Amino acid sequence: MVIQRCLSGSVITITVFLLLVVLPVNVLGYGSLGPIAAAFGENGFFCAIDAGGKQQIICWVKGDNFSVSTSTAYFSSLPAMASLSGGEEFICGITSNNSQAFCFNISNPGKNLVPNSFKYNSYSQIASGKYHACAIKGSYFSSVEYGNVDCWEFQTSLDSFHNSYIDSLVFRRIASGDGFSCGVIKEGGVVCWGPRSANLGVSAISGEFEILASGRGSICGVSNVSSEVECWGDSNELGSLPVGTRFVGLSAGASHFCGVREDNHEVECWGNIVPDMIPKGSGFTSIASSDYATCGVREVDLVLDCWGVHGKSLKDYSPPLQLCSPGVCWPSSCGHGKFAFNASLLKEPELTNLCVRQDSKICLPCGTNCSKGFFPSSTCSENADRICTACSLCQNSSCWDVCGLHSSSGIELQEREIRKLVIIIGSSVLGSMLILIVWCCIPRNFKTKDDRNIKYQPGFCIGKKVVEAEPDPNPEPPISISMCIGETQVFRLSELKDATHGFKEFSELGRGSFGFVYKAILTDGRQVAVKRANAATIIHTNSREFETELEILCTVRHGNIVNLLGYCAEMGERLLVYEYMPHGTLHDHLHGELSPLDWNLRLKLSLQAARGLEYLHNEVTPPIVHRDVKTSNILLDSEWVARIADFGIVSANDRDVNGDVETDVYNFGIVLLEMLTGRKTYDRDYEPPGIVEWALPLMSRGRAAAIIDRNVPLPRNVEPLLKLADVAKLTLRENPGERPSMSNVATLLDQIVKIGLIF
Repeated sequence: MVIQRCLSGSVITITVFLLLVVLPVNVLGYGSLGPIAAAFGENGFFCAIDAGGKQQIICWVKGDNFSVSTSTAYFSSLPAMASLSGGEEFICGITSNNSQAFCFNISNPGKNLVPNSFKYNSYSQIASGKYHACAIKGSYFSSVEYGNVDCWEFQTSLDSFHNSYIDSLVFRRIASGDGFSCGVIKEGGVVCWGPRSANLGVSAISGEFEILASGRGSICGVSNVSSEVECWGDSNELGSLPVGTRFVGLSAGASHFCGVREDNHEVECWGNIVPDMIPKGSGFTSIASSDYATCGVREVDLVLDCWGVHGKSLKDYSPPLQLCSPGVCWPSSCGHGKFAFNASLLKEPELTNLCVRQDSKICLPCGTNCSKGFFPSSTCSENADRICTACSLCQNSSCWDVCGLHSSSGIELQEREIRKLVIIIGSSVLGSMLILIVWCCIPRNFKTKDDRNIKYQPGFCIGKKVVEAEPDPNPEPPISISMCIGETQVFRLSELKDATHGFKEFSELGRGSFGFVYKAILTDGRQVAVKRANAATIIHTNSREFETELEILCTVRHGNIVNLLGYCAEMGERLLVYEYMPHGTLHDHLHGELSPLDWNLRLKLSLQAARGLEYLHNEVTPPIVHRDVKTSNILLDSEWVARIADFGIVSANDRDVNGDVETDVYNFGIVLLEMLTGRKTYDRDYEPPGIVEWALPLMSRGRAAAIIDRNVPLPRNVEPLLKLADVAKLTLRENPGERPSMSNVATLLDQIVKIGLIF
């Protein structure tokens, strides 16, 4: 099939790369095919293939002139497509049902811009240039990888792409730029043609290249020998090239290039781009670039992520939350160094393949390493990439080097494990000895009565009695709380001192306005948290006030509250004993060193925390207003249930209960924002730094999707997250009288949790 033309013109310049191609070539970038594409120009936009298995198309643009949500992101007028390629303010694709070319722009996506003479031909690939497109003849579903090329132009000001030499060539891959196209031919090598191909200046270039990407006036290639990049053409688009980095993918923008690294699949860019904007710690399967941004499909969850170029921020820009296809569907099998993407990783029972054709598969390059802070815990297999595990879980020498641990660190890890084993064995032996001692001493028990309670002091089998420490000659009169009898225990100071190792720093769990909090192990083996009042608290709280406040606290009993177990008031001390929460605070999971929380758990914790506050506001008499609701005061118990803590000893007597309650509601809204965004309440790295000032304007403009935390794998059904944002917006209303009560908030969250998340 000869190259057909829409317009006549002068003789074109032909440039031939004598490049032997050993492996299949992936041609990515401006005018190349892939699961994600970018249209250049002022009216540029991005499109991607959805991961729902039907290969539907979703599109989005920068700014507010084209706002999309999860329910409107699909262009119903567009056919399902197998691959996409971006040109100047238009995108072309190959339809997945009949292998036909379909080109469209953002203003009228339903109109096919392909000329009638090419509209009904079958093509296997397509590449969009600035004002033209070229496509390889053949069926997308066919295993035949070669074909002749058709080219057409969308403007009449350019010379045509017709040349008799190209008519006889059969191509395997193609890419297009501004006035030129390049293709990998069957015989081996790359041929470039078009009225501006001579501007590339590549007639003397030789070598073997696996991947090519074309910008408007430049080309970069990945060497098939070294996997490093070499570039030719407009130096303004190229900048300083990366040296020593191996790549498995390339994308070209208007004046920059980006590559997917071979080792950890992170993105590295060069040219006119601000490096700090490139996301770190995320691997990508596919990327596409335009004048103002680069977007990619993250390998961890198939979620879209975008970053700006030329120093332009994308703070008002965010792609839709749909999961997108990680690659192009092909009917052939995957080769060496690649794996077939397994759709079951998305955890959707009804989704068995991301391709319309069940005999097609998506082949992706294997990763050899992981991002900083992670190590590869498994190697790439036929149907799965390597698995990356946090370095905090590194337990042996196989991951020491990757995680930056020296052999001494590894020895420390081993010693730590040995110590754990010794402790376990020692505890078992000690327990057995204690049981034996108790058993042999029962017959010799005798009673001693003091003025506080009845104690049973055993005589020991070895003939030596235990002598108790001399009691305090001037003990402080014990506080007697009739309401707490049977539920709240009175502890001795000596008992709590022993349980906390003398209130040493290594037993400290945290600090608050009340004082210090320590982890303690009681003589019966229970783990508890002991809150020890500081001097300022003691000075400002007399015994009667302490007793009154305790009468309120000891009646608080709820599954979403950190309940009071007991207290101590000796030697001028004020100590409160609470249930111990082994999984730490919500703040530490969202912003600290503890494990991140998935969306299912975040939704459940939101509801549980709301129920805890609802209980304090409505079911305790008199009502308790927290006045310090924040993520560090929401703790997680052994079953990963949220518990409200540190509401202190603050009753609502003689206070503006209604006003303070609404303050609790507002602060809980900030907690919801932290869960949704992963951001701290105040962060100088953002503008504005306050989370409310940053998030509320976006939500008010219907752009709640822009605030969702992209560092956690998103579920396919993101509707509950958007509804959670709606609840947060209600609680953050400026007028306190317009905010919902905690009962209403809990009801709304309960409805969201019942919707459920689909993974």
